[in-house]
Amino acid sequence: MADAKVIPFDDDRSRGSGSGGGPQRAGRRRGAGGRLGGRGDAGSGEMGEVQRLPVREDGPVGEDDTPVERPAPREEGGLERWVAAGLAFLRRRLTGDYEVDDFGYDAELTDQVLMSMLRPLFEKYFRVEVKGVENIPDKGGALIVANHSGTLPLDGLMMQVAVHDHHPADRHLRLLAADLVFVLPVVNELARKLGHTLACAEDAERLLEQGELVGVMPEGFKGIGKPFSERYKLQRFGRGGFVSTAMRQGVPIIPCSIVGAEEIYPMIGNAKTLARVLGIPYFPLTPTFPWLGPLGAVPLPTKWTIQFGEPISTDGYPPEAAEDPMLMFNLTDQVREQIQHTLYKLLVQRRSVFF
Repeated sequence: MADAKVIPFDDDRSRGSGSGGGPQRAGRRRGAGGRLGGRGDAGSGEMGEVQRLPVREDGPVGEDDTPVERPAPREEGGLERWVAAGLAFLRRRLTGDYEVDDFGYDAELTDQVLMSMLRPLFEKYFRVEVKGVENIPDKGGALIVANHSGTLPLDGLMMQVAVHDHHPADRHLRLLAADLVFVLPVVNELARKLGHTLACAEDAERLLEQGELVGVMPEGFKGIGKPFSERYKLQRFGRGGFVSTAMRQGVPIIPCSIVGAEEIYPMIGNAKTLARVLGIPYFPLTPTFPWLGPLGAVPLPTKWTIQFGEPISTDGYPPEAAEDPMLMFNLTDQVREQIQHTLYKLLVQRRSVFF
């Protein structure tokens, strides 16, 4: 397999539309004897009298003044085009005729394959409701800060699908991930293809400088691995590094609150000794895992809501403000409180965990 071409991250890219309309043709039915059948032939083989229908502004009507339904035009060649597009995609993958950026982000694979795999989980299984997507700018850099939960980081993936599928500008979210993600086999490659990168200030600033949407979950493992008894209680947000990064680039901070992820794997215990042996932050014990084996790894089908809050502007501060620890603490606390308040509000509004 040939290597993919690597393009500089600052190179302009445009996402082409994968859908194209083919020729459409409305067919006419033939009667007996090969003659074109009208309303008067009744299959007799003789040409009946042509009956003209009166026409209104909303279309033709029948004798009783009821609208006559027009047959929907049939698109021809849809399957052929779909197969041709799939074969062309496979050819590009096998020959290396595709592009990735300096971080390993593969836009074509993400749009055509990975998002298609995540979408049923988003739409059918968790039935995610997205609110406030209009608070995300149509262009330019922005930092989306969200709560983190659920034992496994499915909330980050669902947030990516929410931005990708619901934002009118078809924007893509680049997530900052923990070191552990990039040492796991298979997971490492998939994360890079999806646009994830290491959670460090250098990578975040570079992405923001190029006008990308960057997502961060400051709770880290403290949030995703907290016990079920502390659900929807935000953990510490660190020292405000994400605020400093946003201020240096002058981009808005968009708080994001996710409800529903806490209950997919109710963590009732933590096998700490086993976690140390395996070199992972925690080893979860849930009502189904590890007792039911692989079946216990299936998440519960909870009902999710993802809400993007109003942006917090950072471009009004002087450059040296990013070095002020008190200002960093205050802004960090403001973001955290806004996320926590929205979480409580969404919890009051939801009818149940599963509906």
